[in-house]
Amino acid sequence: MDLTSKQRAQLRGLANDIDTIVHIGKDGVGENLVKQADDALEARELIKGKVLENSPLSPREGAEELAKVTRSQVVQVIGTKFVLYRETHGKPKEKRIRLVR
Repeated sequence: MDLTSKQRAQLRGLANDIDTIVHIGKDGVGENLVKQADDALEARELIKGKVLENSPLSPREGAEELAKVTRSQVVQVIGTKFVLYRETHGKPKEKRIRLVR
């Protein structure tokens, strides 16, 4: 399911308050990074990442590649930071992020 513009706006607002927990460095999108991002998405649904200067990937490329391997969606890319979203099934329904329709 693709996100609508209203849903993206909602997720961008929620992402303002979260810390950057994923960093793409000189190794690009490696196995350990994918595992870390996957675990974080399952626990939080919404994560913020950053592409470091020594990375071979641009911020957009890094975000899209990581989103592809974690089966998540890119919410936004601004400067070197990006936000990914994936609905979790490990949390009770009342604790999940409720997207606007």
